[in-house]
Amino acid sequence: MRIIGIDFGTKRIGIAISDESGTLAFPKEILLNDKNTFKKIAEIIKKEKITEIVVGESVDFSGKLNILSARIELFIGELQKEFKLPVYKQKEFLTSVEARKGGYTKKSLSPSQAHSKVKQIKSGRVDASAAALILQRYLDKKNNKKNNVIIK
Repeated sequence: MRIIGIDFGTKRIGIAISDESGTLAFPKEILLNDKNTFKKIAEIIKKEKITEIVVGESVDFSGKLNILSARIELFIGELQKEFKLPVYKQKEFLTSVEARKGGYTKKSLSPSQAHSKVKQIKSGRVDASAAALILQRYLDKKNNKKNNVIIK
């Protein structure tokens, strides 16, 4: 059971893939959001034997849907029509910010690492990391429901 996580953007789309057990999410790649997007997603779905799709649901600081939400809903509709797989939404609040941080502080990076980090952010690799964060949140929520045991 492999799941694909998608961080939808108007210019780029971040892609992440879960491991076979559906426990961990890993950044996969960044796709340009263009006429070839669904062809590339189809290739990933086939190659990775994807069984579910998770798309980040964009919300504002108050938790309400924002301007990008309508475009994401259209994208989800196209995914469902094209691939006939279950599509789930996972709130993606601040995933790009979290992905940019990457768990590092400026003090912990050498000058060459800091330069590399800036290049990574500028090149859009953050989108795949954000997709992995979205997918990981979904997996954690799903796995917690499965393993939820009530002890009296």
